[in-house]
Amino acid sequence: MATAPLSARIAQGQGQAPADVVLRGGRVFDLITGDLVETDVAICGDTIVGVYDDYDGAQVIDVSGQILVPGFIDTHLHIESSLVTPFEFDRLVTPLGVTTAICDPHEIANVCGLTGIQYFLEASALTLMDIRVQLSSCVPSTHMETAGAVLEAGDLLPLKDHPRSLGLAEFMNFPGVLMQNPSAMAKLEGFAGRHIDGHCPLLRGKGLNGYIAAGIRTEHEATTAEEALEKLRKGMRVLIREGSVSKDLHALAPLITERHSPYIAFCTDDRNPLDIAEQGHLDYMIRTAIALGAPPLAVYRAASLSAAEAFGLKDRGLIAPGKRADIVVIDSLESCRASMVFAGGVQANKANFAARRTIAPVARNSVKAPKITATDFRTGGNRTQTPVIGIIPGKIITEHLTFNVPPRDGDKAPDIARDLVKIAVIERHGKNGNRATGFVQGFGLKRGAIASTVCHDHHNIAVVGADYDDMALAVTRLGEIEGGFVVVEGGRVLAELALPVAGLMSLEPFETVRHALEDLRAAARSLGVVLEEPFLQLAFLCLPVIPHLKITDHGMVDVDKFEVMP
Repeated sequence: MATAPLSARIAQGQGQAPADVVLRGGRVFDLITGDLVETDVAICGDTIVGVYDDYDGAQVIDVSGQILVPGFIDTHLHIESSLVTPFEFDRLVTPLGVTTAICDPHEIANVCGLTGIQYFLEASALTLMDIRVQLSSCVPSTHMETAGAVLEAGDLLPLKDHPRSLGLAEFMNFPGVLMQNPSAMAKLEGFAGRHIDGHCPLLRGKGLNGYIAAGIRTEHEATTAEEALEKLRKGMRVLIREGSVSKDLHALAPLITERHSPYIAFCTDDRNPLDIAEQGHLDYMIRTAIALGAPPLAVYRAASLSAAEAFGLKDRGLIAPGKRADIVVIDSLESCRASMVFAGGVQANKANFAARRTIAPVARNSVKAPKITATDFRTGGNRTQTPVIGIIPGKIITEHLTFNVPPRDGDKAPDIARDLVKIAVIERHGKNGNRATGFVQGFGLKRGAIASTVCHDHHNIAVVGADYDDMALAVTRLGEIEGGFVVVEGGRVLAELALPVAGLMSLEPFETVRHALEDLRAAARSLGVVLEEPFLQLAFLCLPVIPHLKITDHGMVDVDKFEVMP
């Protein structure tokens, strides 16, 4: 819906002309006072022009007995990690009440650089929801991995004033900031005064002070109430995250009070279509937070008004005159079940989704992995003491464990009895053919292998397995299907999902992706996997900016020391 002429907005707002649309009979949840007020809501074009009065309209929609709340704002996510294109993501979550998504396309940028960012900038102008793009600050996230592209300040600055861009996306390389790395400094200085999003897990004390002093305003990596409170006290807006792997809502729910809520917002970061179908998106966070005891006023503020204020989006977050007509019609504050959603005055329905123009995908045929055989997964060395990545379910933080794994015949083999299985990362961008192996505990895998090209943030191939031949087959199959997810056992592919757009996104409808994820989950469980979301959990084991132990194509990474282990 286009913005109506100023004169039309003024005339309709004061009742001199019928409004384009009137929502009648519902109660508006006022996020300033906390009151529920029965009123008409008048819309002109994409803008709310009248509330707390009676209006006539060219179209009158009866919403009697229902509650109207401002559209929800996801303050940090990577749409690629929903495994579908921006257009399918729009169709998936807008009907759930998400009318604004602030995305960082650094997943696709790590594969194809500026081409991926441009794809999102162009797509964001065509969706019903308002997608805003933060420019990816860490491509790659560190020097300890091989990505498909490298973006420096000079690459990003020409896009600084793009109308779809808000600023600089999550600055994941927080050690680089504190050590004043020249590349990091150039980006921070180039975007000084603009919004810079943060990413500093477990950073506290003076180090946190220095990080915030760099001009970084928001952060989504707090995993304890104590950590989040320190960040709030130091002026950061805390974005509470509840994704498919990273689940921080329960730990941080005590902070969602009417006192704190102006400085708290919600984000999903990474949530796949299966979890969205079974639980929901931001609507799930809202009803969960209320069920945990958070006041509804604080929760709905965090979901909309506070989020808008945090990112300088002054045109939304309230059902009030002059605000963007982002409105969610729900049955109750506690259940947050949307029956009708308006995004910029456009109703989220089949006809309007079908009427959108789309653009062609980019980054096809991006998987250029070397030929892999079973012997590539052998781990040499004479020392029995072996570093092991310890998975913490529901967290992307890992433990740095040490086990005695004696080599036999020149190889440290998987030890199923101790849940020690092999993990490997294989460079797939055609840069150097790097491959690295290590051990991980926590999958529960007893046989076979699972593999993925969703491998944060460099998106090489990650594979975990109990059998080397199955690991090799899984890697080979990913190359044949242009990337995705694969489950293999006994020399046979049990389930797969092709993600041919940069090895990250499907070209299929989200319903098809959801069903494929159901098959993949069942196949993984048949191998003994106990994790709720094994594929995204696997992806985060390769991200060397999240403590404590990770793996990339360069080797095992001690994140606390910020170095590849010898």
